[in-house]
Amino acid sequence: MTRVLRIAAIGDLHCTVSSEGAFQPLFSQIGASADVIALCGDLTDYGTVSEARILAKELSTLKLPKVAVLGNHDFESMAATEVAQVLTDIAGVIVLDGTAVEVLGVGFAGAKGFAGGFGERALQSWGEEPIKAFVRAAIEESLKLESALARLRTPGRVAILHYAPIRGTVDGEPVEIYPFLGSSRLEEPLNRYRPSIVLHGHAHRGQLEGLTAAGVPVYNVALPLLRRRFPDQPPFRVIEVPVVGEAPDSAPSTGEGTVAVARSVSP
Repeated sequence: MTRVLRIAAIGDLHCTVSSEGAFQPLFSQIGASADVIALCGDLTDYGTVSEARILAKELSTLKLPKVAVLGNHDFESMAATEVAQVLTDIAGVIVLDGTAVEVLGVGFAGAKGFAGGFGERALQSWGEEPIKAFVRAAIEESLKLESALARLRTPGRVAILHYAPIRGTVDGEPVEIYPFLGSSRLEEPLNRYRPSIVLHGHAHRGQLEGLTAAGVPVYNVALPLLRRRFPDQPPFRVIEVPVVGEAPDSAPSTGEGTVAVARSVSP
C-alpha cells in the first residue's frame, strides 16, 4: 500500500494585532487532519513583527511540520526578513524563498511569485524603467521557483507560491485586476519540472483548481475563497501526495520520470 503525505494547505490568513486566539480552532482541526501544513503567503495583514509574533504563537501549538512562503502583505512594512525570522524562531516555520526542503519524504519548493499577467497579454519589458523593473521582479521570482524545483530529488514534489501561476485559478476576480494576481512566467518552470501539485493563494475570489499547460494540478487555497466555497467546513484543503519508491537521481527536465499523483480531499 502506497504511503501518502496529507498536506493541509491554506493561504491569506491576514493575521492582525487583534487575532490572538482566533486561529486556534482552525489549527486544531488541521492538526487532526494532516501530516504537514503549507502556508501560501499573506500570513500577516501589514507585515509587522507584532502580527508575526501573534501568528507564531498560534502556530506553535500546531505540532506538525510547517512550510510557508510570504505574500505581498508580508512585505508591506518592509520587515519581511524579521517576519520570517519570528515565524521560524517561535513556531518552527520553514519559510521558503527560492529554496527547497524535504519533509517526511516529499519535497517542497517555494517562492512568493509576482504579478504581471498571463499569456500573450503579460506585461513585457519595454518602455519606461519602472515597467522594466516590474518585469524584472516577475522574472526573478520565476527564476527563484525554477532554482528551488531543480533542487528537489523526491518523487513527490510540491510547489508553494503566493501569486497565481495560471489564469485558471484567478477567473472570477474582476478582470481589471488579473495582471496583479499572478504571472504566467511562474508557469514555465512548473511545466518544465512538473511537480505533483502547485499551491497558491492571493486570488480571494478566484477558482479552487486549475491545470498548467503541461497538466500540473494547481490549487488556490486562499482562506476567503475556501470560506465562501465551503461554508460548512473548515477553510483549508487537505491534499494527499503519495510517498513512493526511491528518489530519482535528478529532477526531470522534460516532465518525464517518476511524478506522484495528488488526490484532493474535502476539508
